[in-house]
Amino acid sequence: MRKNRSLAVVVLALPLLAGACGSGSGADGEAGPRPVSVTHLESTNTDLIELTPKAAQRLDVQTAPVRADADGSKRIRIPYAAVLYDPDGQTWTYTSPRSRVYTREDIVVDHVAGGTAILKKGPPPGAQVVTVGATELWGVVYGGIHED
Repeated sequence: MRKNRSLAVVVLALPLLAGACGSGSGADGEAGPRPVSVTHLESTNTDLIELTPKAAQRLDVQTAPVRADADGSKRIRIPYAAVLYDPDGQTWTYTSPRSRVYTREDIVVDHVAGGTAILKKGPPPGAQVVTVGATELWGVVYGGIHED
């Protein structure tokens, strides 16, 4: 019985996974618009990611504003959920300069207090940082996680 239930979950999940991946094909097999475009930004080490409205709806990427630190220092605050770490321990975040457009930005974390990261370096106050969906954006650019 347990095997059948697991099979049913997989069978039911496949259409959702295929849709989320955005195969680019409509129900009639015709090629549709790509759900995402990635453009390398000249003289940088990052890319500009732009989602179609449907892809943005499926991924449900959410953002929050960068805030100035309350103590009057030059440090800034972002939700800790917006902080990402690479395998070498470097920190970064995705910013959203406009709706459905995202770019990766290196940050330097001073410390974490509760659910807030206080940064020494990062995007300016008022900028939007991705708090939900950053790993999906990363996967769009880098094609997923591969273990060594």
